[in-house]
Amino acid sequence: MIILYTLIQLILLPFLFLPLAVIAILVPKYRTRTLRRLGIGLKKENLTQTGKTIWVHALSVGEVTSALPLVSGIRKEMPEARLVFSASSRAGAEVAEKILHGKVDCFVPFPFDIIPVIKRFIRIIQPDIFVQVETDFWPGILSVLKQKEIPSLLVNGRISEKSMKSYKRFSFIFQPLFASFHTLSMQNEKDKENMISLGVNRKQIKILGNLKYDTALYSTSARNQPLPFKLPEYKYLFVAGSTHLGEEAILLQTYKNLKEQFPELYLIIAPRKTERGKEIQALALEKGLQANCRSQINAGGRDLFILDCIGELNLIYSHADYAFVGGSLVKKGGHNPIEPAIFAVPVLFGPDMNDFLEISRQLLEVNGAIIVHGHKTLTAVLKKLITNSAFCQETGKAAQAFVHSQQGVIRRHTELIKGLF
Repeated sequence: MIILYTLIQLILLPFLFLPLAVIAILVPKYRTRTLRRLGIGLKKENLTQTGKTIWVHALSVGEVTSALPLVSGIRKEMPEARLVFSASSRAGAEVAEKILHGKVDCFVPFPFDIIPVIKRFIRIIQPDIFVQVETDFWPGILSVLKQKEIPSLLVNGRISEKSMKSYKRFSFIFQPLFASFHTLSMQNEKDKENMISLGVNRKQIKILGNLKYDTALYSTSARNQPLPFKLPEYKYLFVAGSTHLGEEAILLQTYKNLKEQFPELYLIIAPRKTERGKEIQALALEKGLQANCRSQINAGGRDLFILDCIGELNLIYSHADYAFVGGSLVKKGGHNPIEPAIFAVPVLFGPDMNDFLEISRQLLEVNGAIIVHGHKTLTAVLKKLITNSAFCQETGKAAQAFVHSQQGVIRRHTELIKGLF
């Protein structure tokens, strides 16, 4: 497959190079990043060798956040190791440099999957092991790593129903790609069986759990951490995290109705796409609600605050009394419910949690989460949480206890990594 992949690259590269070069030259925000992803400016002297080198890679913000406890665990268990970290997206790279500062020896851009470029990065970084977090699979880098006998490890592996359909449809691409990994660490038994059904050797697959469960061990889980902005006085804080188009209208209508009964209720919305801040602000104004955006001012609006920035949602969850996890009232597969659960916050989400199916199901089983189906059920559930403090505390404590019961994932991963050297 890699021969065909390389041939296709050689055929298409002349047609792609010119547009890429034009973008790199004319668009300032892409210029430096594009050149760096080609390996220009990457120097060996910036990567001083100490112990074994572990190259950890994550796609974007979500995967970088997942990598935090793993990186912290590696640093703690293998202090002599040299940690190199890369992220594919600009946002992911920014968050990585913020939350992994002091834990990683060097940040590098993730190379374009062009064989000569990949070989240059590997020659300079000289990794002893490559750790891929969750997703962002590229044939070039995996084949070169395998060719050079550098073990590649997939961690926090999961396969959603949507992804599984694509993997099966293009199994001739994905089967050899997954087989390129030395070891695939999957989150649960279903993910393992999905890999086996794709033709991956079961001996390559381990079930080590979800890295997100151990987040609390490597970052503070204390309530009410200091905020970098001011909020109006409130008694009850409702945080809606990682929301998508179509969900904010439901949230705002619910909030407006409840605020008439509970004036001390306050809302913070953190959209999944931060560029949607002004759009949500305008939607709130249509409903008679005055909102401020984090990107505009470091103070909450009279009625709500829109967190249109990256890297602060976890901090906001530490102040929440109730949390809604977005991407679940619309068909987006949902987002991570562990983040608010760590802080003993009752977790609400819609019916579509396919990307976090097992976690959401287990949270529901222990009564740490509640499904809402729209405006009416969201309003009813929030009203019950506000008026019944005992129910609210029990739900939050059940969520937190469940997360604590699942911890130990990082220890299992660090033991695996040590065994690959």
